[in-house]
Amino acid sequence: MKKTAIIMAGGSGERFWPLSRITKPKQLLNLSNPNRNMLQQSIDRIRGIIDLDDIFIITSKILQSEIRNSLPEIAPQNIIAEPAKRNTAPCLALGASIILSKYKEFSPESITVSVLTADQLIKPELNFQESIIKLNDFCLNNKSIATIGIKPTRPETGFGYIEINDKIHPDNGIYNAIKFHEKPNLETAKNYLQKGNFLWNSGMFFFRLDYFINELKNNLPAVGNEIDQLSKSYKNYIDTIFDGANPDIVGIYEAMPDISIDYGLMELTAKVNVLQSNFQWDDLGTWDSLFRLGKTDINGNVTEGNLELCNVTNSIVLNKTSKKFITTGLDLDRMVIINTDDALMICPLDSAQDIKKLVNQIKNNNKLTWL
Repeated sequence: MKKTAIIMAGGSGERFWPLSRITKPKQLLNLSNPNRNMLQQSIDRIRGIIDLDDIFIITSKILQSEIRNSLPEIAPQNIIAEPAKRNTAPCLALGASIILSKYKEFSPESITVSVLTADQLIKPELNFQESIIKLNDFCLNNKSIATIGIKPTRPETGFGYIEINDKIHPDNGIYNAIKFHEKPNLETAKNYLQKGNFLWNSGMFFFRLDYFINELKNNLPAVGNEIDQLSKSYKNYIDTIFDGANPDIVGIYEAMPDISIDYGLMELTAKVNVLQSNFQWDDLGTWDSLFRLGKTDINGNVTEGNLELCNVTNSIVLNKTSKKFITTGLDLDRMVIINTDDALMICPLDSAQDIKKLVNQIKNNNKLTWL
């Protein structure tokens, strides 16, 4: 058995603007740990259970160099740039093709793949590692694509959900999935929470390499049928350190549809299993998620930097520059105020999910200097 991992790290993290930027998105920010960025923490969590040489990071051409600098312990050829932005299904097809090329001494039936993310808070790490080990063993012996479902603690509208039914075995915590559900409105989310058999979709997937490739070919042939050619294109370059993408795959990759693995495969594949988590989890997707997880003062505020608050409650106020002193008030509640060297962003905390709209407006108005 050969255990491998793919970490998807090509996202732009626009909802953390202005702290996140095009060349330094949230996976490269120290959001939950002052000493380690999100991607470094993702590697830390799987040390000891998956060899560093067997971890592959798929990112963008813009971020490839920065990620290599951030992760000197990962072989530079294992930090791979996509030729174009094509969502998670082509991203995982690319990862699968590289693994298929590299491990010729192993049959695809003996290779397991853990698909992990670079922007989640998970603890304790030991419980998470136990889950990965369990799912690798399960997928090795079962024709299934598995995922980790998170037991909801609130009616969250920012996450997708997985509907589950009975456990396969009474004590192993693994369920059959009935259906994947997209991000719901608040009323639907409350209904999911009340029903009790809906879990948050963690976005992590586990599978045996041969089964995943076959299912992708059967359910999303526009992507799956290209894996063999992608693999051949890497055959003679498996240890090559590309600055940017492998030029031999550009045409193939650009022709693939822009589609997520959830839409393209998980909602269609015959067999999906779900392990219910036994660890604390949160997706650091927006400023309000950092507010939930940050240490608050007596007024319920998450603060950092040189500032003075007056009658401010339940807010995030971060001053990330030493060039100016910030004061906020009076009588502000549930606000996000982020100040950097070159930008200031202010919005209601309840609108934090929509910051991407602001970023898109900045793009459309050709003000890319601030992105």
